[in-house]
Amino acid sequence: MSEAIDENNQETLNMGAQTSYSILALISFLGLASTLETSSVPKENPAKKMIQVGLVHNMNSTHGKVVMSCISMALFDFYDVHTHYHTRLSLHIRDPEDDVVDAALAVLDLMENEEVHAILGPEWSSQTEFVINLGVKAQVPIISFSATSPSLSPRQRRYFVRTAYDDSSQVGALAAVVQAYGWREITLVYEDTDYGNGLVPYLVDAFQEVDARISYRSVIPAFPEDIDIVKELNKLLMTQTRVFLVHMTALIGSRFFVLASEAGMMSEEIAWIVTDGLSSLLDPVSSKALDSMQGVLGVRPHVPRSESRTEFGERWKKIYAERNPHEEIADLSLFGLWAYDTVTALAFTGEMAWEHAKSRYLKPNTSRNNLNFSSIGISEMGPKLLEKILSIKFQGLSGEFHLPNGELQPIAFEIFNVAGQREEIIGYWTSARGLSPELNPSTKAVYTATANDLKPPVWPGGTRKPPKGWVVPMLGKKLRIGVPVKDGFREFFKIEWDPHTGVPSYSGFSHDMFLAVLDALPFAIPHQYIPYVNESRQIAGTYDDMLYQIKLQRFDAVVGDTTIVANRSSYIDFTLPYSESGVAMVVAIKDDERRNMWIFLKPLSWTLWVTSGLAFILTGYFVWLLEHRTNEEFRGLRSQQIGLIIWFSFSTLVFAHREKIANNLTRLVLIVWVFVVLILTQSYTANLASLLTVQRFAPKFVDVQELIRNRHYVGYQEGSCVREFLVRQFNFDQSRLIPYGSPEEYHEALSKGSENGGVSAIFDELPYIKLFLARYCNKYKMAFPLRSPLVSYISRAILNVTQDKAKMDAIEGKYFGSQSSCQDQDAAIFSDNLSLNVYSFGGLFIITSLVSLSSVLIYVVSFFYSHWPSSSAVRAVDRSLWSKFLETTDYFFREHGLCGCLERNRPMKVPASQFPRREASPNHDVELIARTPE
Repeated sequence: MSEAIDENNQETLNMGAQTSYSILALISFLGLASTLETSSVPKENPAKKMIQVGLVHNMNSTHGKVVMSCISMALFDFYDVHTHYHTRLSLHIRDPEDDVVDAALAVLDLMENEEVHAILGPEWSSQTEFVINLGVKAQVPIISFSATSPSLSPRQRRYFVRTAYDDSSQVGALAAVVQAYGWREITLVYEDTDYGNGLVPYLVDAFQEVDARISYRSVIPAFPEDIDIVKELNKLLMTQTRVFLVHMTALIGSRFFVLASEAGMMSEEIAWIVTDGLSSLLDPVSSKALDSMQGVLGVRPHVPRSESRTEFGERWKKIYAERNPHEEIADLSLFGLWAYDTVTALAFTGEMAWEHAKSRYLKPNTSRNNLNFSSIGISEMGPKLLEKILSIKFQGLSGEFHLPNGELQPIAFEIFNVAGQREEIIGYWTSARGLSPELNPSTKAVYTATANDLKPPVWPGGTRKPPKGWVVPMLGKKLRIGVPVKDGFREFFKIEWDPHTGVPSYSGFSHDMFLAVLDALPFAIPHQYIPYVNESRQIAGTYDDMLYQIKLQRFDAVVGDTTIVANRSSYIDFTLPYSESGVAMVVAIKDDERRNMWIFLKPLSWTLWVTSGLAFILTGYFVWLLEHRTNEEFRGLRSQQIGLIIWFSFSTLVFAHREKIANNLTRLVLIVWVFVVLILTQSYTANLASLLTVQRFAPKFVDVQELIRNRHYVGYQEGSCVREFLVRQFNFDQSRLIPYGSPEEYHEALSKGSENGGVSAIFDELPYIKLFLARYCNKYKMAFPLRSPLVSYISRAILNVTQDKAKMDAIEGKYFGSQSSCQDQDAAIFSDNLSLNVYSFGGLFIITSLVSLSSVLIYVVSFFYSHWPSSSAVRAVDRSLWSKFLETTDYFFREHGLCGCLERNRPMKVPASQFPRREASPNHDVELIARTPE
């Protein structure tokens, strides 16, 4: 603080707070104070410097008596301890009762006639609103310990000081309580005063942050008769919300709860929350009113307990009882503690300001004429008092007294529950940690607001179960719910009339879902079903016509197998869908291909068959090419060698080849090829096994455009929106659309087919398709889903039901039966094209091809290198590079049993060293005659 109290003063203050005083001496002081209410200077101590201070407050109310007794005790306690101070506060009291104009005149009188340098009060925020302007003009601090309206801001009014808490500081705690119990709508009940109206915008903002809102506002007149309150209570009974937040002073609030109790509104279905104005420790409430508030929750500022406060409370009760012997002893209110601390602070600042400012008024040279406020003087000490009181800091009866931003700041709020004649604390709220059962829990480091963060309260009616917060109005009507009559698909909604009484009974999937949703709602809905039928008990129109009755206000709602589409959502609101939405096509299933005698060819596509055959032949040829020259097993007649090529490659399928391999390059080719053969045979075996063992359901049609091009007949459910969907979205010819009304008719039409008076496909919404397939899943297949445009509003109750898997399975199983067999069908292979293709093994064929070609290339290059003729072995005329290449190539072909590429019988001289298998002298050449093999 910029200017703190010196340690000696603080010590003497604490000593004074703990000193035991004589009751008789205090009574004498109070009596003396009452005789000095209009006197500026006490007669008994003329040597002290008197600082004139005004008090504007209603002295006849219980609240006023509590405050006045606390102020008198504060003056006595302070100067009894600080006898050495040179100053004394001289208190001038004015009682304007509750009138705004009288309060302004009282302040004006104190400024002009008593020349006060500070004003304590007024009591009400409405009175303070005007008085602040007078304080600014006269530079006199207006110090209020009871004007708590947020509309009065010390930041905006320089000479206004609030030694109390701003009402808006409690809205966070109120919102946390609402959030903890999951309430989403609140009815606000408040008095039509500045005190009541000032908090409303802050409550609205706070509730929005926790996803709640104020659904209704009940305004009580500032000076209500009992009949006015009863009328508002009757209005509350007609609303659905059953969470009532009451923001009133004790004067009106006490009467309000008594009348509410008499009206039977303190029942277990209603939750009552009160702001700090109705706590008995904040504003005295009569015991009769407290009896009427059983189960009420409330918030109030937390006041730390201390020995000085306990001792003060005991003295105060004795003094108050003796001064008011004929009245019920009220509880010491927080306003009384604030008044005590305010006077103490002002006494300190008066001593400090007296040293720096004169205790006088600067009067203008004008005379006052009626309401001419220009004649008000200016206090020389007022600005100094304002400066000192804003910087002072000490430990008072209500806690730490410090005024940042010109007002007290709360450290925490208590959440209390009225039980009997006591207010039990069930938890605390702080802006940093939210709700908690203890004030400073060591284990809590984050903000939370749940019911588990509070001790279980006792609710109205004596129950421990929190109210849901919603009911149907006690004076409301039953909800009129239209329901459809169906000839087919009655599993969704079924109406049966009793043959004797004519009373309808209801059942079905939609009906049970509606009852489950009602059970999940936080309020009850009395309702009655109204069948949408004509005189013959047939449906009176289409589903569009039935839904349009809501717009015509003949129905309040419709329950049934209705579909959410864009055009309907333009005139009614839909809840969240409780079943899968969309449109699907159902077609007949082709015959089982396991009856096909050529099914062994199905595992591989024809392109893969051809590619595999070529790969086998080429691999056999490459092996022969690499082995023929050096391996006797790969020699023989040409026909034998061709057969060997084919036999060797295909024998690798079962690894039955017996020929020995002599070339390492051949071994490399076979290693890769055997791996390819292994993968290919295993894949073929697996696919063939699947074809022979797994039941397949291939649809006859999978393309909608094929149905349109070939002008097939298709079916739809009579009266549904699917017909318009097919015409607008897919441009189906309307003459090709046939309506049906039941699953049995679907089955009969699909069995006949389009060419025999039936249909090739059925289009319907997914719930009906699921029901149809549950009966005929072995004969028909859903080809594809088509998502319809959906428009819906969030429905938490439907989400709760649909997310409860056990409940949904029970409801669906009751009407749709077990679908395990159809789930087996779904697990079966659906596609009609299951053969493996070349692309599936493309990588393997590329690898084996590269290895085979690389091995052959290496072999050829090696042969040419080792058999390349030397220059001395070739005739001079044939020493060109091309000639050598041709000669070596011709030799390569002849060595491998291929046709020579040179001319027949062309002589060729080759060094004897090139032919190790023939005997020849190393110094002589051998002349060979190149011949074409016979």
